[in-house]
Order: sequence, then structure tokens, then C-alpha cells
Amino acid sequence: MTVSAADRRIRALRPPKRSVDPYTAHGSVLEAERRPDGRVEQTLTAFLVGAECPFTCSFCDLWQWTLDGPTPPGAIVAQLERVLSTLEGPRPQRLKLYTASNFFDRRAMPRDDWPALARLAATFEAVTVESHASTIGAATLEFARLLGRRLEVAVGLETIHPGAMAQLNKRLEPAKFDHAARLLADAGIDLRAFVLLGASHVPDEESVAWTVRTVEYAVQCGAAVVSIIPVRGGNGEMERLRALGLFTPPTLVQLEATLDRCLALAPTVVAADLWDVRLLPACEACREERIARLARINLTGLAEARIACEACDEALAT
Repeated sequence: MTVSAADRRIRALRPPKRSVDPYTAHGSVLEAERRPDGRVEQTLTAFLVGAECPFTCSFCDLWQWTLDGPTPPGAIVAQLERVLSTLEGPRPQRLKLYTASNFFDRRAMPRDDWPALARLAATFEAVTVESHASTIGAATLEFARLLGRRLEVAVGLETIHPGAMAQLNKRLEPAKFDHAARLLADAGIDLRAFVLLGASHVPDEESVAWTVRTVEYAVQCGAAVVSIIPVRGGNGEMERLRALGLFTPPTLVQLEATLDRCLALAPTVVAADLWDVRLLPACEACREERIARLARINLTGLAEARIACEACDEALAT
């Protein structure tokens, strides 16, 4: 892929990359997650170390967990073996293989490792991987056949705001997402979509509305699950955009409002991504109550009364 001026600018603004071991995953987590049929699955997510994504999205902070060069053959397998060796008790139903890149990019995921990964995943009912829409194709179908398990591919749609989508440096337009969604649907592969709350170049007062519209678009394309991800700062580019008035960090209240408005889209599961949620701007008096409410709604899909907070009311009155 040709390196653009925007790629060079974004990378130049980044802080130093973390030191990572290509043979050791940088983390794993066990979580409960609701599915479209109402079941709550136990899910193991393995955060794997591999080659950096070539797309250089303006909002990305995952590059810090990646390698500068191609993923060494066997490295991903060794990482997953170590993660699985720490499991105790019943096997979770779902395994997520998150590489901070694109599963179907040969630099990130050597094809020779696929058979070993399929064997390691054999005790799980379903597997989720992540990919840019552009790398979904024949290789995706090949991996699904090899896996022999229910496959789900997580794809970043981010936003359908026309001005903002072009500014994310993602090299994605709706037609490309639509094509990937149709290919997955025709093959019986589930689609999970990532949607941003607080995308740059979306006016703050329109942020919730455009996030809801983007979630609705993903649902129309057949997404089984949609994760609403608040944009995080810290990569240098978002700080540059904020200084220019082109990015406003999303708030906890905005995340609540977005999720509340998306609950009517069932049976698609729409959930708020709660990674680093405590870093979102919020009222200290009611922050924990609001986070707990979001966590409950993620699991039940049921509407709940909004949190009443005197401190918030007083702040709005001044």
C-alpha cells in the first residue's frame, strides 16, 4: 500500500511504540456477551501481537501493540497456546482472536499458521476475528471452511458521516463495507461492526445522531452485533485535531444516549464498548452508576430508567 502524506503525518505524531514480544500475547480477558438469540455467551478474547495494520486510521491507538515488520511464522500460534494454557474451568463458548490489525492480511497472519489456529479453536463453539473490509474475500471463505466453526468477522464501519468518513484515513467507503457484508452473509459468516462515537469532523452536537445513523446502517447490512466505541485520544493525531476544533472527546452521557436510542434495533445486539470507559468525561457523582447501567443493558438489551443526579442537574442550571 502506498504511504500517503496523511500516513506520514499521523505516524510522526505518535508517541513511542510499546515494547512487545512476538511470542507473547499482550493480554486476554474473559467476558460475558449477549448474542442476537438472547443467549449470554462466555467469551475469551486474546489480544495478540502481530504486524501493524497498513491503513493508519487517524483515530487508531492499537498500533502500539504491533510489530514493525511481518508477524513471524508460528508466533501467533505460540501466543494463543500460552493464553489457552492459563484457562481454568469450563471452556468459554466463543474465542476472539484480536490482532490489532487485519486477520486476513498475510503480513499480520501467516497462512501457514491457520491449521494450528483451527486446531486450537476446535474446543470453542464460535470464533471472532477482525479485519478491514478490504481484506475480506476468498481468504475469509477459506479460513471459515478450515475452521469448521461458526465464524464472525468484526469490521470497522466507524461512521457514515460523509465528510468525516473521508477524513479518517481509513480508505473505506460505504460500497466497500456493503460488498464485504454481502460476501459474509452469502457464506453464512456473521458480521460484527465497530462504530465510533465522537469521530473527528463530526460536530459535537451531531455526534450522537450520526453514531445512531451509522449503527442503523450496519444493522441494515446484516450486522449481528454492533459495538459502539468512544474515540480515545493519546495517539497525537487526535490531539492535533482537537486543537483545530475538529475533535471533541465523547462523554459518558453521550455514550448512554447513543445506546439508549439503539435498543430498538433488536435482535441485532448493540452494545457500548466499556474499554477505558472511566476515562470518558463524566460527572464524578454518578459516573459509577452510569457505567453499571451500561454494563447491565449490554447484557440484557433492555431499556432502563436514566440515572437521576442532583450534581448533574445543578451543573446544567449554572
